[in-house]
Amino acid sequence: MRELTDLLKKEIELLPSSPGVYLMKEEDENIIYVGKAKNLKKRVSQYFLREQYGKVAAMVMRVHHFETILVNTEKEAFILEMNLIKKHRPRYNIMLMDDSHYPYIALRRKDAYLKIARKVENKRDYLYFGPFPDSSSCYRTIRLINSLYPTRKCKNLPSSPCLYYHMGQCLAPCFRSIEEKEYEDLYASIKSFLEGNADEVKKNLKEKIDKAVEEMRYEDAKDYRDTLISLEKTLDKQVMETSDKTSRDVFGYAIRDGYMSLAVLTYREGKLLGKQISTVPLFGEEDEAIIDLIETYYADRLPPSEIAIRLNGIEERFAEIFPETKIIYPKEGRVYEQLQLSAYNASSALNDHFLSSGLSDDKLALLEELGNLLNIKTPYRIELFDNSHLQGDAPVGAMVCYINGEKSKSNYRKFLLSEEEAGDDYHSMVGVTYRRYKRLKEEKAAYPDLILADGGLTQVHAVLEGLDKAEVEIPVYGLYKNNRHETEGLIDKEGKTYPLDKKSPLFFLLMRMQDEVHRFAISFHRQKRGKKMGASIFDEVPGIGEKRKEALRKRYPSPSSLNSASVSELEQLLPHEVAIALFDKLHPAK
Repeated sequence: MRELTDLLKKEIELLPSSPGVYLMKEEDENIIYVGKAKNLKKRVSQYFLREQYGKVAAMVMRVHHFETILVNTEKEAFILEMNLIKKHRPRYNIMLMDDSHYPYIALRRKDAYLKIARKVENKRDYLYFGPFPDSSSCYRTIRLINSLYPTRKCKNLPSSPCLYYHMGQCLAPCFRSIEEKEYEDLYASIKSFLEGNADEVKKNLKEKIDKAVEEMRYEDAKDYRDTLISLEKTLDKQVMETSDKTSRDVFGYAIRDGYMSLAVLTYREGKLLGKQISTVPLFGEEDEAIIDLIETYYADRLPPSEIAIRLNGIEERFAEIFPETKIIYPKEGRVYEQLQLSAYNASSALNDHFLSSGLSDDKLALLEELGNLLNIKTPYRIELFDNSHLQGDAPVGAMVCYINGEKSKSNYRKFLLSEEEAGDDYHSMVGVTYRRYKRLKEEKAAYPDLILADGGLTQVHAVLEGLDKAEVEIPVYGLYKNNRHETEGLIDKEGKTYPLDKKSPLFFLLMRMQDEVHRFAISFHRQKRGKKMGASIFDEVPGIGEKRKEALRKRYPSPSSLNSASVSELEQLLPHEVAIALFDKLHPAK
């Protein structure tokens, strides 16, 4: 946490508890971040009075002073924030979008003229369809419409009719007056097609093919057939996911160790058009951070008629900012399955983030850094332990080995535990480490340079007790967590902690090791239990049937990941009451 200057202390003290926008500035008045808040004092002070990580920490270190602009409502704050971001393009604004804008098809109301639009700017004159996942799908659809309907093809009208008019594919406004009713009918037909009503078009094409063949106009029949094939291919690329024609964005999220992922599945007229995921450092309260990211997502996008998500406070916020959009959270059915899919995508992206971050780093240098941090020799060989069971069922132990920062799978080991050991994590760890190192001692094999236990001081002492029984000495440290169940750093046998910088390559290297031992333990656990994995605890919670069990197993493959889930995250897969019941079952002390 940075040391505050007198200027920042004074500005923080004077912050009002009202809605507004804040601008973080460097000494030369350069704006590096713009944000909004319903309570400026609470929000802005968090930057300077709490420990921050990643890009947030980097931004805070550069702030010389800040400025606030007071507004009356959250809607005004949202609009002002977006306008300021577009104007100043601050370098630290994290947005759920890139520099490109996903394309829309814009249909002009007065004459049914079609074009591709990168922004929704003129809803009075144009009707917008999309966004599409890429430009090619937009162009493909427009080419198809131009071949099906007599649309205007020229941006600037020529002085005489072109080939399209003679082919019956243009009304030719360049030389003839078009009745208003003619344009209205064309506009309605194209609008209906873009809304997904293609059955009538396909029927007409098939009739034209039959008639052309009957009249021996084989070239025309071939053209109609090619158009029909193109139509069907275009429609096939848009996977139908719902029986309704609702335009809907489906959001899912996942939070872990100071980072969050937000996934959005984009459905338009019942078709899945694409997926987008953003993984960013977590700042502030979880619900507030997710809502802020969703609002930012719509800064340059047209909100659909429905948004599906389960999140506290979003209905109230969106009712003011996007009054025409309905927030839904179904408890069953197709959209409920979409919510589960989106949540699973977010969780998978967050795991990938931890697995892939820093893969190109110099691992030997990181191990040397770890040795210096713990004041031990460079730990070129590290072994990590984890035990896995659910409510005492099918207990197993697992160990993974890293040499020079890389997995050494030939040195992985599995340990079967007795049912008596399963209910006691401490003595399970004692038994596993005793068996491991007693055998290494008997075989006169090499010991690791470092043992990491997934847990705090208690687990460190358990490993040390196992080593004492085996009469072996090896440095032992634990990966301890904070009160939000986020891995915070390392802890030694005396209880001394070694916090880790969550933006550092060393942090991500240790997280990958921690994930690997979890994965290995749970895979062994699954082999032992088969399809019964999770049954004992899930069966004790009313409202969790087979489908929900499967969704939970998929989203939370290990006991540790399930135990770290908040009620808010569980609610993405379960009804509110069931999520609370499962959380209470997992955390009886809370």
